[in-house]
Amino acid sequence: MEYGWIMSPLKFAVLLSLIITTTTFAAPAPPSKLNVVDVEDDAGTALLLTWALSPDDSSEINPPVVLGYRLVREAEMLSGQGLYVQLLRGWQSLMGKLPQPFESTILPQLPPGTNSYVDQNCEPGRRYSYRLLAVGVDESVSAAVISEPAAPTVAWFNWSKRNLCAAAILLCGGLIVSTELAKRGKPIYIRPIAGLQAIEEAVGRATEMGRSILFTPGIMDMNEIQTVAGVNVLSHVAQTAARYDMSLDVPTSRALVMTAARDAVQAGCLLADHAEVYDPNRIYYVTDDQFSYVAHVCGRMTREKPAACFYIGQFYAESLLLAETGNSVGAIQIAGTAEASQLPFFVAACDYTLLGEEMFAASAYLSREPEQLGMLRGQDFAKLLAGVLILGGCFWFTWVAQWSWVSAIWS
Repeated sequence: MEYGWIMSPLKFAVLLSLIITTTTFAAPAPPSKLNVVDVEDDAGTALLLTWALSPDDSSEINPPVVLGYRLVREAEMLSGQGLYVQLLRGWQSLMGKLPQPFESTILPQLPPGTNSYVDQNCEPGRRYSYRLLAVGVDESVSAAVISEPAAPTVAWFNWSKRNLCAAAILLCGGLIVSTELAKRGKPIYIRPIAGLQAIEEAVGRATEMGRSILFTPGIMDMNEIQTVAGVNVLSHVAQTAARYDMSLDVPTSRALVMTAARDAVQAGCLLADHAEVYDPNRIYYVTDDQFSYVAHVCGRMTREKPAACFYIGQFYAESLLLAETGNSVGAIQIAGTAEASQLPFFVAACDYTLLGEEMFAASAYLSREPEQLGMLRGQDFAKLLAGVLILGGCFWFTWVAQWSWVSAIWS
């Protein structure tokens, strides 16, 4: 028996496939109010785009109609006759990158619900216009909304960094004022540093015992500030040793440090009016390898048994090896480093230890030069100012939080 009004499964499948393949989805409604403005406080490379969402872009619509937004940027030729624009044009012409009159670029598609975008690949002095489209199902797109042309500008000042600028002005002002006062003879007090005061004692002990002095400026090169500080202290130790006509051994682990150490020792001997004491062969290079250098220094200490050992510079795992070896030969030891992980070893095994910034202040403390004293005083002023600001900020925000809590209770 046949039933004409009943469709066979084969006919139903064919009809359904025809319906699916011929169905077209309606394009979503376009967004509106596309506005383009320059981003402030930048180098003239960004524009901010804002717009109103498409009416079809709503979380209440299921299934969703808008699957994203597509931006097309159209760049015009560079405009204006400013110096920056002219230099940029010249560079682009030289590199063969002179832009086309109109250059279209499709920007990355944005997700639904997005109503702003920052284009950070712009060029100063060049005008840009944008076309915005809503993308729907099956890549259908809405009508385009077009913006007015806009050009990014270079900001001379980044006003968002004004707090940093004020802090820099205060710091530089404090350094300049302190240095000028020191140059005019105003006395500047620096608290006594036991490790630096003991240099005379250590050299005197070596003189009484008739044994040598060993100085190690760390294991790093001259590009490290701790090594520079160690070489500065070395000059004063060499000056003191020259007055007592004592020999000073300086093994180094870097060739450049050896050269700087020789200059420092020679300058110290000249200041002590004992230039004949200077012997460049006692300031020598060992090796760049960390533990090979330490093995040499420890072996030398064991053989020659110096009466005074100085370890001032940047040290790592070798700090305790050096300090324990010096302690075993009965030497008076003065150490200094800014490595917080190595300070406990020096404190435990040495007689005196320069803690962190005491080592950096050693040059000003020992030389008493007005410029260095003024810089040291200015840095202390900056630290005091930073501490006051931090404490003031903590008290302020704590008070605001407590006041808001009290206000909430009363209301």
